[in-house]
Amino acid sequence: MIAKIFFFYRDGFANMKIGKRLWLLIFIKLLILFIIVKYFFPDILQEKFNTDTQRSDYVLQLLTQGENNGTY
Repeated sequence: MIAKIFFFYRDGFANMKIGKRLWLLIFIKLLILFIIVKYFFPDILQEKFNTDTQRSDYVLQLLTQGENNGTY
């Protein structure tokens, strides 16, 4: 069953003409997006808290109580 699914997608992808270019374009856009997010946006949790426990407590507090009640 898994082999049939694999061959179905492999053969379908091999017979694509424009699809390969579109998948390449999607991959390049995602790569650029992740690079921009990683290098141009600060890691706020890393800057404001020293330990993973403090970071997880803060995120849990934001998720359960809302953003307005959370403090740094």
